[in-house]
Amino acid sequence: MPRKKKAMEAPKANWLTTYSDMVTLLLTFFVLLFAMSTISPGKFQQIVVGLRTALTGMPPSVLTGGKSMAEEPLVTSRRGVYEELMRIAEEYKGKITIEERDEGTVIIMKDMAFFVPGSAILTVEAKELLGKIGRIIIEHTTNVLQVYGYADDQPLPPDSIYASNWHLSAARAASVVQFFTEELKRRRTVERLADIRAGRFDPEYFYDPKRFVPIGMGDWAIKNEIEAFRKSIELEKQTLADKLSRNEITYSQYVSEVNKLDRQFDEKLRELRALYRRIDILIKREKAK
Repeated sequence: MPRKKKAMEAPKANWLTTYSDMVTLLLTFFVLLFAMSTISPGKFQQIVVGLRTALTGMPPSVLTGGKSMAEEPLVTSRRGVYEELMRIAEEYKGKITIEERDEGTVIIMKDMAFFVPGSAILTVEAKELLGKIGRIIIEHTTNVLQVYGYADDQPLPPDSIYASNWHLSAARAASVVQFFTEELKRRRTVERLADIRAGRFDPEYFYDPKRFVPIGMGDWAIKNEIEAFRKSIELEKQTLADKLSRNEITYSQYVSEVNKLDRQFDEKLRELRALYRRIDILIKREKAK
């Protein structure tokens, strides 16, 4: 009699156990990486805008010219405009810097007498510079513009109309916004009258007050820097005192070095106060409503 054929046994899938364990471990690893990471506000906003655009049926693609997911391009993405800003920066010899951040492009103007001391009144020099910068960043974008005002560590005089340096810095930011939306707007309306009549320029659109956000930074930033430098000076003085107690230096050397440190502190204080005579303008990656 012919032998009966053995029934074919299904292959054992022992490898699936190892594979599923590996996939689980990989998932856990990537979840751990995500939990430890920090979200970039600028990139997150671009994702949100991209999703919003896709859900409205107009996703960005090569067919639309490869448009950025940002709602509105910044001045730094436009070669001619950026070059004009750099030309102004070179004219003012290091007093203007332009930085790219997650939230947008920030223009920092410093070491200039922007305001009458202890007040929020703009100087003639400040208006001249703000006029040059303003007409570029205002008329070549429709982004939200945040203006930051600062104050230094010096106390306000008793007869000041401001309750604190916080109030003063906020008033300074508001003064810059008022200059843009009123004085510069009037000036540009006259200068571009032909463009307005031809329908090529609308000052009401570009100089809309809703685009501008004044922000007072107070005096905390400069006070933090002063305190950090003060601590380093005190540490050096303590080191000198220890050397004096061990007779490693003479008393005259100790006095000479302490006086030198005091002069360094005074010089640093003057430098910081000059640097915090500043105005920052942030061109956000956000279109004005």
